[in-house]
Parts: sequence; structure tokens; C-alpha cells
Amino acid sequence: MLVDEYIPIIGKGPVEELKLLAEKLSGKVITNINSTAMGGGVAEILNRAIPLLNELGVLAKWEVISGSAEFFVVTKKFHNALQGAHVNITDEELDVFLENNKINVEQMDLSGDIIFIHDPQPLALIEKKKEFKNKWIWRCHIDTHAPDRRLWRFLREYVEMYDAAVFSSPGFAQELPINKFLITPSIDPLSLKNKELSKETIDSVLEKYDIKKNKPIVTQISRFDRFKDPIGVIEAYKLVKKSVDCQLILAGGTAVDDPEGTEVLSEVQERVAGYPDIHVLQLETPADIEVNALQRASTIILQKSLKEGFGLTVSEAMWKEKPVIASAVGGITFQITHDYNGLLTRTIEGTAYSIKELLCNPGYAKRLGRNAKEFAKQNLLMTRHMRDYLLLFLSLYHPEEVAHL
Repeated sequence: MLVDEYIPIIGKGPVEELKLLAEKLSGKVITNINSTAMGGGVAEILNRAIPLLNELGVLAKWEVISGSAEFFVVTKKFHNALQGAHVNITDEELDVFLENNKINVEQMDLSGDIIFIHDPQPLALIEKKKEFKNKWIWRCHIDTHAPDRRLWRFLREYVEMYDAAVFSSPGFAQELPINKFLITPSIDPLSLKNKELSKETIDSVLEKYDIKKNKPIVTQISRFDRFKDPIGVIEAYKLVKKSVDCQLILAGGTAVDDPEGTEVLSEVQERVAGYPDIHVLQLETPADIEVNALQRASTIILQKSLKEGFGLTVSEAMWKEKPVIASAVGGITFQITHDYNGLLTRTIEGTAYSIKELLCNPGYAKRLGRNAKEFAKQNLLMTRHMRDYLLLFLSLYHPEEVAHL
């Protein structure tokens, strides 16, 4: 990956700015820590961000915490509770969380200049900070606008030990005595998932999954997670199918830190029995070319999430100039302005109505897609994201200088 390859996309000026900011971090080591190397948006972003930062001259590292099956069951409950679900978390489960973090503390190199912790799973590693006197950042990627209060009180004690916290939306940020930053996630236009594909490649993927090219394709690509509401997508499609002949693709994979995925997938497969035009695809990770091809072949992209920190699949579809219909929740409301670069919905019936509206008005759908592409270019690409991160890192050492940039 060469940073100059972004010049044809965003121009020379922004690329030169990235190089200038990176120079100011010369000699600093940035260690990123999360809970999985593959599967989910955090791992996807880090897989592209780490090489880019290193190519810019910033020494960026990436470590993944280990954990028992019990630990990931507990942290999945954390994830759900932080997004507002009613979940009972016992004192014993809190102990499992803390014990696993203590084990990882002894196994990891936490001596970098900046330790960048992603999401709650490795949050308690911060207890090691006093031994190194370095800078620590907590990056929250999920929708925390209405978290379970008991769990948040427990986690807040650790969050307050950090030098800064980063959220994807102003509405997610909790009251904290440390510096807070707003940084939205991004996609990489040069990645296999987002680069241009040949017609032959797209056709081969459709053929592999027995997807017809002679009728419209409505697609949602997400992990099989209840918060992504795949059952709601199926019900919306069934309403559309009564009057408009089309196909539905529900495609997704699994992740080590999400033990509920298999159960949700089984529920989805049971619900679509007898509907030959609904394609439920369990993709192996990584499946970047297949995801890219499915999105490019689709007439409409859906993201009917019940909660969403930030929908990377929304950004991917927008970059591919596709009309997107998504729930008006979380970070999606930053990405989509209703009736300008996509459509926002709140119900199954509203989603069905929007699908029919776009299928019956291709000119309208095309206009939304054009606006989506331009918005993605200006706001949702990796280069903007890395500029924000570089400024964040610099702010820990030179707050007055960064304030003027």
C-alpha cells in the first residue's frame, strides 16, 4: 500500500498533509489492541489502517487479546448492554472480565508511546498504565447513547483512567472528566472490498450463489447479529415481494468475539424456508471480493440495524454509488441524509415502502446513489480517518499546536 495511490482519488494536498502530520510523530510507537483479528468493523479498519500508518512513517502495531469462550460470552453481553439491551450481568461475570484482562496484561507488550484500546473487551488493561507512564486512548465503536447504567458505572472507573476517549457520534459520548474526541470510521477505497471489479468477476460470484441477473437484487450484508435485524429485513422483503418481483440477499460471516452468530443464522435460515428468491449466504472471513461483487450487483443496499455504532457496509455501498435504505439509528444518521443521499426508515413497513419506491423509480435511486458517492468521497474514506487519528495522537503531546490545525 502506497499513500500516493490515494492522490487520484482525493488529490495531492490531503496526501501531503498526512505526510506532514506523520513526520511530527516520528519515533512514537502506537500500539492498537482489540479482541479479534478478523470479523467485524474494528478488525477491518485496523487491517487497512496499520499498514497505511506504517507507510506514512508512524510505527503502528496491532495486538489481539486472547480469551476463553466464557470471556467472549460475557463481553458479548457487555456489547448488548452498552447498546441498551436489558441484560443481567452478574458479579461473577464481571470477575471473568477482569481476570481475563489481568491474564492479558502479563502477556502483552504495553510499553508503546500510545496504547490505543478498541471497545470494552480490553478496557481494563489500563491498570498497567502506571508502570509505563505512557499515553492511553479508549476508542468506543458502538452505540452507547443509552447504556445499561450499572455496567457503565463499572466500566467508567476504567475509562476515566485513560488520557482520552473517542466516539463515533456526539450522541454516544458519555459525561467523562477526560478529553473526548469525535472520529467517524471509514472505508478504504483501495481495498479488495471497495476497488472496481470487472463484470466477469461480478458475474462469477452471482453464478456461484445461484443469484439471477434478470430481476432486481436487494441486499443486506452484516454479521448475523440480532441488532442487525435480519428477521426484520426478511419481513420487509416479503411485503415487497407481494407487488414487486425481486430477490433478497442476506450475507454475513462470524467473528471470534460474537458467540451468538450461529444461533441467529439458524433462526434466519428457518424463517426463509420456502422462499427460493431469498439467498442466505454464510461468507467465510475474509470474503472481500465476494462482498464487493454482491454490493456492486445489487439494485438496493439495506442496513436495517436496530442499533449501529457506524455502518461500514453503508459507507461501502455509498462509495459504490448505490442507493441505501437504512434505519435512522446511531452513526447511520451521520452517513445518510434522508432523501438526499439515501433513505432512512424506522419500521418494517417503512423499509418495505422505501424498497418499492426505489425499485419503481430508478431515476430517483440513481440520484441518491450519485449523491452518496460524493458524500463518501468527502467524509468516509480512510485518508480522512487517518488524518483524524494523527491529530488525536499529536494532541496528547502538543495540544496547543493541534488546536490551530
